[in-house]
Parts: sequence; structure tokens; C-alpha cells
Amino acid sequence: IEAVDSRAMTITRAPASSTDAMALLTGTGAGDLIRTVLRPHGADAARWRVTEVASQRRGIRVRYDVEVVWPDGRRSHEMLAAATGTIPEGAAVLEDGPDRIAVWGHPFDPELPALPAASSPEAVACLLEELGISKGPVELRHRAYRPTRRAVIEAIGPRGRLFLKVVRPDRVESIHRIHRVLVEHDVPVAPSLGWTPDGLLVVQALPGSTMREHLLGDRPGLPTGQTVVELLGRFPDELLQLPAAPTWLDRVGHYAGVTARALPDQRGRLESLVAEITDQAQVGPMVPVHGDLYDSQLLVGAGRITGLLDVDTMRPGDRTEDLACLLGHLSVLAALHPHRGAAIRALGARYLEHFDGVVPPADLRWRTAAVVVSLTTGPHRVQQANWERATRSLVELARRWAQSAART
Repeated sequence: IEAVDSRAMTITRAPASSTDAMALLTGTGAGDLIRTVLRPHGADAARWRVTEVASQRRGIRVRYDVEVVWPDGRRSHEMLAAATGTIPEGAAVLEDGPDRIAVWGHPFDPELPALPAASSPEAVACLLEELGISKGPVELRHRAYRPTRRAVIEAIGPRGRLFLKVVRPDRVESIHRIHRVLVEHDVPVAPSLGWTPDGLLVVQALPGSTMREHLLGDRPGLPTGQTVVELLGRFPDELLQLPAAPTWLDRVGHYAGVTARALPDQRGRLESLVAEITDQAQVGPMVPVHGDLYDSQLLVGAGRITGLLDVDTMRPGDRTEDLACLLGHLSVLAALHPHRGAAIRALGARYLEHFDGVVPPADLRWRTAAVVVSLTTGPHRVQQANWERATRSLVELARRWAQSAART
């Protein structure tokens, strides 16, 4: 898969629209794409399944788990990805007239050039020694992969647990600096131990379990709303120099469109929600914000927040953004895990009561509705079983947050 030629290859049909592209990349026709890429190696796909679908402004990105049969009869599980829209340079390109689809195999992501080395225990061991971090063999565990966006790999070795974050090369130095600035101001983020120009960042592991693990496992020691607000208040003003990025309000129309394309019968409800949210929600003073604050980004224990993850989303923004993001995710988590729903909703209610005293209550609810709209894309993105029903329930949840905002 590494050696797939980037020359154009012919496929039977190519998409004429984003709807056609989604159908091709996630339907039975995706098997033809996968087999076309494997054919030059004399290999075939015994089985395959879609494991993630992301509809971005740059196009559609789909991830597959494929059982590959090689010419010698050997079988292996491989991760492949396909993309439409903006084609990553260096990917194999399948085209039919003006329509083009890029396909590649993990870890050879054309926009994450550090990923192959980060996936090799020998290469990682050499890198850690070169950076002066540790010396000796390491064991790797892949934790996350979002095609063309990022990957997270856990490395266990002489230094203990480390995490390798692989991002696009033009972002890695900025993320390293964010980690350093936050550590200097006693924000509990992972210290950055070094980075490489091709997009690999090495960070130290942090203690504690995520808030989500505590909630789903019925563990004690969750922080109060005041503790959350105090953490956000420690973000230093130096971060206001970071580039601005789209807010949940800016993106709510995009996410609604993604969900409407996957589930057309919800288009009217989503368009009405977007119109109401964007018409009513207000924007507050600019402060440093996390930008994607939710239950899996917070490590907690004994009532404290012991760690804050994924700070590469930090930017100037409205404090309401972070508080609404946490509330929105908690309400969705309760909907998706009904056996723990009551406890999760109770925590969300306590947080909402405290946050109402920090930011304007109506704006907090409008913004939370926008966050929930963004999360309606989740069931289809991860190809959840019964994703249609789950998506409709999340659209209804967003509508209830909007109704609460209107009443407030």
C-alpha cells in the first residue's frame, strides 16, 4: 500500500455531487475503490467496513478497516482512507472525467508525513533518544486517527507513558508553544518534550481519568462547576495572539448541512434551528478559550481537574463557547448512554446552574444548542448502529436547548 502509484486510475463511476460522493465512498461501490488500490499489489479485499465518515469544508474523508488477502495467501487488517474535494498531494488518485478520489493506506497519510515514523517502534525509539527524552525500546499503541488531520499514538518505554501527536507540519510548532505557555501559567496540560518539523509532537502523559470515564463508570471525585470556571480563568492572555478560528455559531450551518445530507428528512428542522440560533445568539468579550472543551478533554480526580487535553484548539473566543461545549457534550452523552443518563444529566444541571451566573443564561443555551447541532453528525460519522434514530434524537435534543434559550 505504501508504494501505490499516484498516477490516475480509472473507476467505473465517479461522483457528480457531494451526495453522490458520500454514497460512493460509504456504499457498496467503495469496495471497487478499495480493490482498485490493492490490485497493483496482487492483493484483494476479503472484507471491509466503514469506520469513520467526516464531511469537511475541504471535502469528504472516509476511513475503512479492510481485511486484505495478499498474493501469498497471507491475511492482514489494514486501515485505508479515501477523500474527495481537495485532493492531498501524493495520494493515489482515481478519476473519471472531472471527478477525482484520493485513496491511501495508514500510516502513509499524505498530509501527515510524520505518521509512518510515529508508527514504527524502532523509529520512535531513535527519535526519543535524539530528543534526549529516553533511551531504549518502546511499545506503541494507536489511540486515534483522523485522516489528513491528526493521529495520537501512546508510547510506553523507559520514560513511562508518552503520547505522540501527529499533525500537519505547519501546525506543530504553534501547538508546542501553546503547551509551553500553558505549563508556565500552571494550567494542567501535558508538558511538550519536543517536536519535529514534519509534524510530530512528544508530550508527557498526565495523571487521572477522563470525566467521561468517571461518569460512565459511576466513579466519585467529579469537579464542581466553579472548578471548571476557575480552570478557564487561568488561560493566559498571551493566547489572544493566536489566530481566530470559526466558533460554534459560525459552524452550526455547516454541521446542520452535513446531517441533512445524511438524513434528508431532518433538513427542515435543522434549517429552522440554525436560523433561530444565529438570529438570537450574542457574542461576548474575547478571552482565551480551549475551543473544544468536553468530558473526554478533562482528566479529573478527587474533585480536581488534573489534566486538560488537546489544547491545539486554543484560540481567542467567547467564554460561553467553552461552557456551552461542555454542557452540550454532557447532554448528548446522557442521551447515548441511558443507563447513566440520570447521573450525567444531574451533573449537567449543576453545571448549568453555576454557569448561568458566569455568562448570559440565554446565550449559554443558544450556544449549547449550536454545539448539539454539531454533534448530530456523530452517529453517522462513526457509523453507529441505528445511526438514523440516534441522529433524530440529537436533533430533538438541540431543539429542546433552543426552546430553553427562548424561554430564558
